[in-house]
Amino acid sequence: MFCLATSGCPVLREPLFSYVNMSSICCAVRGCHNNWKKKNLSLSQHCFEHGKMKSECCGPAFNLHPPPSKDEDLRCWLKALNLKHPPKRPYVCSFHFVEKKPTKLHPYPEKWLGYTATLKKPRGVLVRQVDASTISAVAKDTATQCHKEVIPGPPPDHNYTLASPLLDRPLQCHRATQCSGPAELHKELLRTDHLSLLYTGLSMQEFAFLADQLLKDYVNTFHLDACDQVLMTLMKLRLNLLQADLAERFHVSQSQVSKIMSVWFDIMEEKMRRFIPWLPRETILATMPQCFREHYPTTTCVIDCAETPIQKPHNLDSSGESYSHYYGQNTIKYLLAIAPCGVIMFVSAAYRGKCSDKFITSDSGFLEYLHPGDVVMADRGFLISDLLHERQVQLVIPAFTKESLQLSEEDTTHTRPTANVRVHVERVIRCLKNFRILSQTIPINLVHKCDKILRICAALSNLRGDIIPEDEKDC
Repeated sequence: MFCLATSGCPVLREPLFSYVNMSSICCAVRGCHNNWKKKNLSLSQHCFEHGKMKSECCGPAFNLHPPPSKDEDLRCWLKALNLKHPPKRPYVCSFHFVEKKPTKLHPYPEKWLGYTATLKKPRGVLVRQVDASTISAVAKDTATQCHKEVIPGPPPDHNYTLASPLLDRPLQCHRATQCSGPAELHKELLRTDHLSLLYTGLSMQEFAFLADQLLKDYVNTFHLDACDQVLMTLMKLRLNLLQADLAERFHVSQSQVSKIMSVWFDIMEEKMRRFIPWLPRETILATMPQCFREHYPTTTCVIDCAETPIQKPHNLDSSGESYSHYYGQNTIKYLLAIAPCGVIMFVSAAYRGKCSDKFITSDSGFLEYLHPGDVVMADRGFLISDLLHERQVQLVIPAFTKESLQLSEEDTTHTRPTANVRVHVERVIRCLKNFRILSQTIPINLVHKCDKILRICAALSNLRGDIIPEDEKDC
């Protein structure tokens, strides 16, 4: 039960450590959806860094910290949350603390609180103006007292030639009119998970984790806040905004936007490679959905090619080689290898749209990851059985009609489960193209960065967690 203290903040009067149903505990910060169930689910996910389940190496992705028991500390805790109707047990997850937990230096939640704190304007300093005639009179009195016999010189023609103490004093500006440092736009935009998903494709928790990973050892050479630079790059990937739009939003020049994105594409691609792991067989089997277990229990990966339109090159040879007859425009083409659980395990470089699926499979380096006994599932357009046979790898493809008008009953029965499990692969590609830079036309000045953009977007898709919903894993 709540009661109001003298400061106006609600204070809990119930015993905090009475019986608590742990499954009902959730983070009290507005817009944050972390709860006890998510904490336990994170332990069953694969760890990209150690190659094990997170319960065996890293522990949970976050912890839920209870409110303090002392009234004064609890009052400050609730004031930081700034909630109109606080819950009975205002637990807060690790992502809202500077040091991932309450410490002596930072005992209260401070980060990603879902609101923008209003800053009070400082009071201005009143500068007293001195009249020039007064200065002249004081100067004359002082001169007559110190040197009575000195013959005065000719009077000045203008008042501005008089010495003024205001000119000797350091310039004082009104603090309200001074230009403040660059504002941290990520705190203003990413107030809730909904807004964070809209602008970056990641939840607030995932964005905070990614920013912590990327900003380690980063030396900021730009005027813009480093976390805002990450946000700007993700907004370009997620929404494919124009550089002029980003420049207006972040209050920088277009040339700065171009330089920042170029730098961060390189940094992200290098630091996020580990988020695209080739899973060992044991992990693939442990995370395999039921629909694969029933029909294709030995499946290693499912492969498919996707295309993204690009601006037409001025060079005629480049334009002809990148023209895709299937899409009717210039495209880049790339190969994806996806685990049965939905994790992207391999993404190739960007090839010109005219390249065949077989050529990309052979040239991309994908075959180097396969071992004897592996099973690869592909679409009927992948004529790669000879390439896989050399490596003792089995190829599973849907049946096709060849010269007959329709499939036989046996082929239809065999093809149906293949089509059902391939739906999950199409969902992964759809999630990848939620980053609009891969679903809209890429400008010609970014084509040379396409390899890195593909790997970054694939890593971001893997960070999103389970792509296959729990209720559809049983097919």
